[in-house]
Amino acid sequence: MKEHKNILKDTHGRAHSYLRISLTERCNLRCSYCMPAEGVQLSPKGHLMSYEEIYEIAKTFVEHGVTKIRLTGGEPLVRKDISVILEKLASLSVELSITTNAVNVDRHIDTLKTNGIKTINVSLDSLNAEKFKHITRRDYFEKVYNNILLLNSEGFKVKVNVVLMKDFNDNEIIDFINLTKTLPLTIRFIEFMPFDGNKWDMAKMVSYKSIMETVYNAFPEDQVHRLQDAPNDTSKNYRIKGFQGSFAIISSVTNPFCDSCNRLRLTANGQLKNCLFSSTESDLLTSLRQGKSIEPIIQKAVLGKFKIRGSMNTLKKLQDPKLHSNNRSMISIGG
Repeated sequence: MKEHKNILKDTHGRAHSYLRISLTERCNLRCSYCMPAEGVQLSPKGHLMSYEEIYEIAKTFVEHGVTKIRLTGGEPLVRKDISVILEKLASLSVELSITTNAVNVDRHIDTLKTNGIKTINVSLDSLNAEKFKHITRRDYFEKVYNNILLLNSEGFKVKVNVVLMKDFNDNEIIDFINLTKTLPLTIRFIEFMPFDGNKWDMAKMVSYKSIMETVYNAFPEDQVHRLQDAPNDTSKNYRIKGFQGSFAIISSVTNPFCDSCNRLRLTANGQLKNCLFSSTESDLLTSLRQGKSIEPIIQKAVLGKFKIRGSMNTLKKLQDPKLHSNNRSMISIGG
């Protein structure tokens, strides 16, 4: 019997069972924390993975222990062959989910259901239409909000991702939490993270500690219940007593979850990133097209993963633009 190598286990003992695949660098929004104002240089079409290549690479990861795949972008639903991609990936023995801005998700409800998608992450950074327009540079608030309600009514588990920025939307924390009073949503507050071109500034970040201070100023402490986090969870989860939904905090900057990280990322042009914060990439697509095994490349990339945030293991290092400006913008990594 052929020996099975655990090519998804790194030198820190972390086994990687979760693959995030970006389907496209394109998006129908222009969020400032994700994309530079001047836009990004898109990869030529021929450099992007076809649906067959996405499937073949994903299949290799599943054979080596990946049990969950999340599709991201850009906006994954702008791909014209999204239904084919979903059908192909749904044939693998894997939990399949998707992250979307929900602008066009109403057109894909049946396709998502048919292919077994039960959990959908939706990006929404403000409940104020003007603020939404400011940050996304598009006027789609009503459409996005109504589609969140639609997804909820159709039985999907909906997680709403909110990137918090000081003096912009940090005064909406309680408004978002109050949505969970009557809706079974999970609101996830995300600390503002540094990427190429997003003008990251530590002063703009709203920390985990600050978020919880806001929560405790609005709700009695005995009404704020700490929930049990799932294994390898990136978020710290809470529920207000009597509320249907919950809220969570993803503190990648002030309180990273690197010790239990089980995630790898595949960009739309077939590059493997072993960490969101790492500027290092490994080219899987070229080897696949040449008929070569991609397994040695995957193993080398996993073994090269740093223990903490792509070697930025202190806030001082994180604030050094030289250490993160060589990374891609978020839209070309995959959210």
